[in-house]
Amino acid sequence: MNLFSDLEKFSSNTCVVDQNYKKFSYLDLLKLSDFSTSKIKKGSVVFLLCENSFEFLAIYVGLIRKKIATFLLGSNINDDYLNNLIKLYQPQFIIKPITIKFENSFEEEKIISQKYHILKTEFDFYSIKRDLALLLSTSGSTGSPRFVKISYVNIFDNTKRISDFLKISSKDTAITSLQPNYVYGLSIINSHLIKGAKLVMCKYSLVEKKFWELLKKTKVTNFGGVPYTYDLLDKLKFEKMNLPNLKYITQAGGKLSLNLLEKFISICKKKRLKMIIMYGQTEASGRISFLDWKFIEKKRGSIGKPIKGGKFFLYNNKKKMIDNNIKSGELVYEGKNVMLGYATNRKDLNKDHSEKKLFTGDIARKDDDGFYFIEGRNTRFIKITGHRFNLEELQNELEKNKIFCVCTGSEDNLKIFLKKKFSHKKLSEFILKRFNIKKINYLIYENVAIPRNENGKILYNKLNNI
Repeated sequence: MNLFSDLEKFSSNTCVVDQNYKKFSYLDLLKLSDFSTSKIKKGSVVFLLCENSFEFLAIYVGLIRKKIATFLLGSNINDDYLNNLIKLYQPQFIIKPITIKFENSFEEEKIISQKYHILKTEFDFYSIKRDLALLLSTSGSTGSPRFVKISYVNIFDNTKRISDFLKISSKDTAITSLQPNYVYGLSIINSHLIKGAKLVMCKYSLVEKKFWELLKKTKVTNFGGVPYTYDLLDKLKFEKMNLPNLKYITQAGGKLSLNLLEKFISICKKKRLKMIIMYGQTEASGRISFLDWKFIEKKRGSIGKPIKGGKFFLYNNKKKMIDNNIKSGELVYEGKNVMLGYATNRKDLNKDHSEKKLFTGDIARKDDDGFYFIEGRNTRFIKITGHRFNLEELQNELEKNKIFCVCTGSEDNLKIFLKKKFSHKKLSEFILKRFNIKKINYLIYENVAIPRNENGKILYNKLNNI
């Protein structure tokens, strides 16, 4: 099933309002979609540099409808990284915003709607898996050449489940608060398109006044954010904003701190908004669990239960399913939306690595009511003097005591990065009392600007290099 095969039934609906308040119908979208992909052969491999604009959306929809394997890349991609990906994957076409320049020896150039260029490369057509739809990175705009392979079935199944759960209709309006090459941002776009809803496509940041003016004037009914988004909303005094058309907000992309969660639960109650906590993985095409608003207080900190059609399991470190009496282990997901596997070069695009179960790398526990709670990452554990410590738990305990930080480290070498100044004496006393960790086993860094990728996720590798 092709995700966008029947958008024609929404032809007269408004599809996009751009940041200049210009409106485009679904018919406008389909016309530009067909035009932009008319010279690209079905089964080709294309690099699409993304931005939140009508033109990007039309090209993306066209590529999916025509079954052209598409790498979604951030428009702020590093030149060296992009050139390395070109060598590894040898795409037949590169589609980019007209404002982005980079050196190349490509044969021809086509202009789409004065906003996007199509560049034809010197690489020949080659064989790929017929059901390969999208290739998504999990490492932001710079990093590994490994991409997640998503099939048409994967993305259709996940999009339908999410749009049905959220009860999205043609009357809804969402705004692009995240980048479309990030699976959560893409999920918001997809789940609204298949219901004939409206998308407000803008490049404004949440800290810009124009974002909120646009949101209010276009009567946006919902938007999504990662934990960093909610940090910004807190600083922007979200509780004082008058947003009468907003019905609900979603949060995914990492665990929200308990302090911030409590604050937004209170805000949403006062504003008569619903806040829906979700959990996702790029390898599962988007969002795979939800915590309904009615359980948000009773099950604080939970990622809820899997979406319809999906299942969660807990496995031990030997990759064996845990007995029902044991409630903690690695979270494993099963569903039709689990990826085809990973790719690191063009040869991998023709390999069949269809996965049935996804080992998420997250350590979780299940309570007696079947709700799941993330406790940390497999990679977020270190040993100090022979004892195993969960860095997420350590951070959470410090935060409860108004010590806001990020923790990283390696064996017998804990690093604590404080966002603000804090008494070293009080911090050392707390760590010794609560965790029995002595000063010789950790270092404290003050006033650290926490490095993040374009989706707000913490770059732990960069922190470790400080």
